[in-house]
Amino acid sequence: MKLYVGNLSKKYTDAQLNELAAPFGKLISANVATERSSGESKGFGFLEFSNADEARAAITGLHGKDVNGQILKVNEAKPRNEAAPKS
Repeated sequence: MKLYVGNLSKKYTDAQLNELAAPFGKLISANVATERSSGESKGFGFLEFSNADEARAAITGLHGKDVNGQILKVNEAKPRNEAAPKS
């Protein structure tokens, strides 16, 4: 199950996000979204857990948590919108 993690500090890294989520279960991935041109964080990221129960535990444990003065927003990630088919 993939989770969206919003309101991250602009200095947050993939490794820090992984460390933050690790207590909740086995992670497949932890990625902070970055600007292509500068590599700077966009202030959000994604966690992917192999187990839905662990992902739900992470939502419960992290949503609303104060991390470095930032209140996290954590919920199930919505699928990306696919490009509209060309006719």
